[in-house]
Amino acid sequence: MELTNIPHLASSSSFIFSSCTCRGRRAGKVVMTVFVAGSTCSADSACPEPIEQQSIDPLSAASGPANAHCYRRRDFAAVALLPFLLPRVDTASAAEPYDGSIIQNGVRNVLTKVKAAGVLRLVFHDAGTFDVGDESGGMNGSIIYEVDRPENTGLSKPLKILRKAKEGIDQVQQVSWADLIAVAGAQAVALCGGPEIPVRLGRLDSSTADPAGKLPEETLDIVALKTSFGQKGFSIQEMVVLSGAHTIGGKGFGNPNAFDNTYFKILLEKPQPTSSGMPIGLPTDWALTKDDECLRWINIYAGDQDRFFADFRDAYTKLVNSGASWRTA
Repeated sequence: MELTNIPHLASSSSFIFSSCTCRGRRAGKVVMTVFVAGSTCSADSACPEPIEQQSIDPLSAASGPANAHCYRRRDFAAVALLPFLLPRVDTASAAEPYDGSIIQNGVRNVLTKVKAAGVLRLVFHDAGTFDVGDESGGMNGSIIYEVDRPENTGLSKPLKILRKAKEGIDQVQQVSWADLIAVAGAQAVALCGGPEIPVRLGRLDSSTADPAGKLPEETLDIVALKTSFGQKGFSIQEMVVLSGAHTIGGKGFGNPNAFDNTYFKILLEKPQPTSSGMPIGLPTDWALTKDDECLRWINIYAGDQDRFFADFRDAYTKLVNSGASWRTA
């Protein structure tokens, strides 16, 4: 699935050969031999014996070789020998650099503002299994094996969207699920008016599902919520800013297709349930307002959208790099 570099031969490489093709007419037969770099041959020096011996007419031999010619050819690639002399290339570690614009364009072809929240949620549920204690889980594309879990209900739709993108991208260059999901989440944020987030590429995919029960449950109180994020290596500030992703989608925090700081403003207002009777947000959203340190960050982001965007960019980058295994060049 991974792209690999094909080793090229430079003129300074030890696998480039200089060859000497020596021809001597002996008893009406021509013999030829090839030598590696460093060997010499000249018209007034004796050529080494050919690799393949020929029968020689004694009479011709007694009179000496006739019409001997020697041609020196530099930088002649001994093609027939290369498969045996070149080092083996580890296709799992050698990698051709990605063209990130190909992945971005492939995602944009299938992504809309209405679909953005589901795609962004896919990022959190793939990367959110990371456990800093045993370094398990993380951003590894394992979500494709986990969509049947109760906590991942509804993710089959955004996964189907990205599968379509992947089919097109793979025709140009191979892309891992982990890279595709990380880029798609960043594109979803930007499409809805949020910050542009550069995404490092080169993640490897897991071939199995991550351990179950690693995602924070929606009913956690603030103590359990801080513990859960701490086990993933995130600070309280990072927990709050990442929660701001709920500003898009159908959770009731303003325009569902606009990535802005309305989420934090509404948390401070502590509104009543909507007219439809549906509560705004999740229990974990409101749990943030019950902690003084969390509340301090909520106030900061409610009053400064630029600060929210900058901090979200950093936290998102950390999220999509958590637990990732990387291709080596």
